[in-house]
Amino acid sequence: MDTVLSGAARPWLRAYPAGIAWDMPLPPTTLVEIFEGAVARFAERPCLDFMGRCWSYAEVGALVGRAAAGFRALGAGPGTRIGLCLPNGPHYVVAFFAALRCGATVVNFNPLYVQAELAAQAADSGTEIMVAPDLEPVLGRVLGLLGQGPLRQVVACHFAAALPFPKSLLFRLAKRKATGRIPAGDPRVLRWERLLDAAAVAQPAPRPEDVAVLQYTGGTTGTPKGAMLTHANLAANLRQVMAWSPQCRPGEERMLAVLPFFHVFALTAVLGAAIGQGAQLVMLPRFEPAMLIAALRRTRPTIFHGVPTLLKAVIDHGATAADLASVKICISGGAPLPLEIKHAFEARSGCRVVEGYGLTEASPVCFCNPVEGSLAEGSIGLPVPGVLAEIRALDDPQRVLPIGERGELCVAGPNVMAGYWNRPAETAAAIGPDGFLRTGDVGVMAEDGSVTLVDRIKDLIICSGYNVYPRMIEEALYQHPDVVAATVVGQSDPYRGESPAAFVQLQPGSTATPEALREFLKTRLSAIELPRLIEIRPDLPRTAVGKLSKKELKAELAGRSPPG
Repeated sequence: MDTVLSGAARPWLRAYPAGIAWDMPLPPTTLVEIFEGAVARFAERPCLDFMGRCWSYAEVGALVGRAAAGFRALGAGPGTRIGLCLPNGPHYVVAFFAALRCGATVVNFNPLYVQAELAAQAADSGTEIMVAPDLEPVLGRVLGLLGQGPLRQVVACHFAAALPFPKSLLFRLAKRKATGRIPAGDPRVLRWERLLDAAAVAQPAPRPEDVAVLQYTGGTTGTPKGAMLTHANLAANLRQVMAWSPQCRPGEERMLAVLPFFHVFALTAVLGAAIGQGAQLVMLPRFEPAMLIAALRRTRPTIFHGVPTLLKAVIDHGATAADLASVKICISGGAPLPLEIKHAFEARSGCRVVEGYGLTEASPVCFCNPVEGSLAEGSIGLPVPGVLAEIRALDDPQRVLPIGERGELCVAGPNVMAGYWNRPAETAAAIGPDGFLRTGDVGVMAEDGSVTLVDRIKDLIICSGYNVYPRMIEEALYQHPDVVAATVVGQSDPYRGESPAAFVQLQPGSTATPEALREFLKTRLSAIELPRLIEIRPDLPRTAVGKLSKKELKAELAGRSPPG
């Protein structure tokens, strides 16, 4: 979709980091071309590290070629949707680029989904082939989809085979009950090793405008929709991300990958950017603090991506300054970064935490704070190269607001999706005729072009006619030394229409009470912003990548009687 550029103000240019060109060329290309270029350039460099077992770029390139031939033998090609229901590991990386290499579209599935969620996404996307680990309950749920929809083939990956010795043997002994049984003699189920045995065949070259990934939105505010991310979208975004860190040395960095690749932030900013610059990708199959700290000590990564809850967990579980000494760039995304978490991680690591911002529909990265230099604390930074940003009126998405006024953040650029899969009405509502994507976030642009987010439009609480922003209440709660996590949602109120309700998780052993927290907030919030309800919980609901999720709490409150 073409974007109207004429007359677009670009105040961020006055504060743009030295050595980075906002108008850098981003010619359309494909992820396959980027991958094959990396294999040729960094052939002997280490590409993947999984629990201590390593593969070079040349070895990964060869595996991708074999897996692509295997997919072609299964009838995959342009227009085929291949699902990946995998944790981080070599199987994901190889299957991802192999699917693209044969011209297919990747559909990412969360391995934690229950069968009904997997079935709904498989049906909506038209997924024909699914790659899954031979671990329960994931394998059983995926096999249960055969014959009930479009899924016709499952490729089962032997998880233990990816581990180094003796971890592979120990895993087999310890996890025998967790290893799924692959049906014998069922042609619909193929072992990964058999997929790699297919004869080499000519592969179609994907085009930049082809859909590379159907990335389903998180569904925290409604039914998930598949964002059609083209090769050009994703290739542009990973180059935008790489351009933002010119101090990174091609072929020399080590990037820690603990965020799941099935989430678009890790897919682009971690996996894509690592391959694009020839970095070594240190992968963990899941987030466990002890496992992560051990990986920090063993591999000495130089680049670390996290979400706020992950950064806090690293500190809370005893990572030392020595453990974090090798990290020179730490990027936080996926959720707003509370200043208290940012300061705690920086104090422990000596490394600056740089907050970025994006959304699935934009591949996802749109904004980032400078790696060097500074902007106002709490802002999401400046638009990355090639991204246009405007603040538009909440009641008129075509009216651009002046600097300093609060409105909806809208963005345009080569990373913005082609649209929602089979949902033209939702696409038209999200992307205007001028190519600008409505983010659904309320923000304010400063004189230097940086943007500070106030809240999600859908999370806005209308209390006695006043706009109350949950994030402001959450930030105030995080200032309390005992608060580990906090989330605020609107609650039906017969007098005010809505009122804020806060759910809080405290440090172990804390004696803080809701009354004490309310007294703490009285000096930090206006009377209209004070939560009518404060509940202390042992844990709060989260999404698969550790973001606090409001959906479950809103549903819970909807079933309660409103406060009197």
